[in-house]
Amino acid sequence: MRVVFDTNVLISALVYGGLPRELLTRVFRGELTLVTSTVLMNELEEVLVARFAHVPSLARTVRAEIELLAEVVDAQDLERVARDADDDAVLAAAIAGEASAIVTGDNDLLVLVEHRGVRIVTPRDFASGR
Repeated sequence: MRVVFDTNVLISALVYGGLPRELLTRVFRGELTLVTSTVLMNELEEVLVARFAHVPSLARTVRAEIELLAEVVDAQDLERVARDADDDAVLAAAIAGEASAIVTGDNDLLVLVEHRGVRIVTPRDFASGR
């Protein structure tokens, strides 16, 4: 299954563990194909530095490792859909990468439930198959 993990899910997996880390482990095992974009990877790197005080070189290394694991798609075509315009990049990555689902904790995305056939679910709902 092809899936986009929103930045908040990746941060949770990397920093806190729990269910998001279990989902990322499924990517490591080859059970899921992680789809992302340059925009989302930029955001991941920025958040690791700005909010979690990672040194820039460590944030770049984490980003590089995720990019090796994922399929990085060109998601330039940003349609205005989400309440928060920044979330349109997540939707664009999912569409460009032909993902089946977006896994997120962001209510601005979750209220959409679905976009162009892509389910938008919480980590818990994704893990349980809902």
